[in-house]
Amino acid sequence: MAHPENPFGQVLVALITPFHADGEVDWAATEKHIDDCISSGADGIVVTGTTGETSTLTDPEKLKLVEVAKSVSGGRAKIITGGGSNETAHAIELYRASERAGADGVMIVTPYYNKPTQAGLLTHFRMVADATDLPVILYDIPGRTGVPITYETLLRLAKHPNILAVKDAKGDFSEVSRVLNQTDLMYFSGDDANVLPHLSIGASGLIGVTANIAAAPYRAIIDAVNAGDLHTARDVHQQLEPLVRAVMTHVPGTVAAKYILHGLGRIGSPRVRLPLVGPEEWEAALIEDELALITDAPGIDLSNFRPDRNAAAGGALPRIAGTTRQ
Repeated sequence: MAHPENPFGQVLVALITPFHADGEVDWAATEKHIDDCISSGADGIVVTGTTGETSTLTDPEKLKLVEVAKSVSGGRAKIITGGGSNETAHAIELYRASERAGADGVMIVTPYYNKPTQAGLLTHFRMVADATDLPVILYDIPGRTGVPITYETLLRLAKHPNILAVKDAKGDFSEVSRVLNQTDLMYFSGDDANVLPHLSIGASGLIGVTANIAAAPYRAIIDAVNAGDLHTARDVHQQLEPLVRAVMTHVPGTVAAKYILHGLGRIGSPRVRLPLVGPEEWEAALIEDELALITDAPGIDLSNFRPDRNAAAGGALPRIAGTTRQ
């Protein structure tokens, strides 16, 4: 349901970062893609998240993405900066710089690789939230980070005045209900297949990968849920299901989303940065089989889809490597 004090939007796109074939950011394609997403119904754009390949973006690229998104949006959508760092000091630097660059909010991912204790998570999130005046979304995705944010930790974090929401990719709906019952935290579905189930128990919106390709159906689901029209929401959810499978089940979501967007002529290259690589022939065939099942979903037109048989050529090494403070 709509939250009267929601500063993030409801249909948030976990934005891809378009690259040229050489692995450098395609800024013109980025601007066009952001505009396409907003024009299709997105009211929030999350740049530099997992889907945006944050692990292989430089810090200057991350900040420019905030600036570009803010400029293209022109107030039509909130711009949220994702990613962060598994080093607390670096995360603080990035989010402070993102605030100066014009971000409307920050999404803090659970520190990855370090596998901190819950006390470490609590300290990390609090210190980052203390370092910015922007509203904060916690990103709970143990499948990528190795560590969940436990129920007890969420209750304690909810007391921080800047921490307003959780992006949930854990899929524990009973826990979501408990946290919603006991705190004022908003929830955003972080799993494309579970958007409607999350909304049905009180989530405020979604942060989706598939929304890069089709924001309009998610806008239709959100509007139907806000109007109490579960029948319409369920119909669109079912129409979207093959597309969600195409994007989320055969290769990493970023890879599939870029493959499809390139096949639709919406970005100039499907290139991802190493260690990600494009889909192999058999993976591409599975994606295309799913796309063939899509019928009547609002805002989705695959009639001009042209698969790229060179997409599996690999990933790119950018001229400037990886995350850096320089």
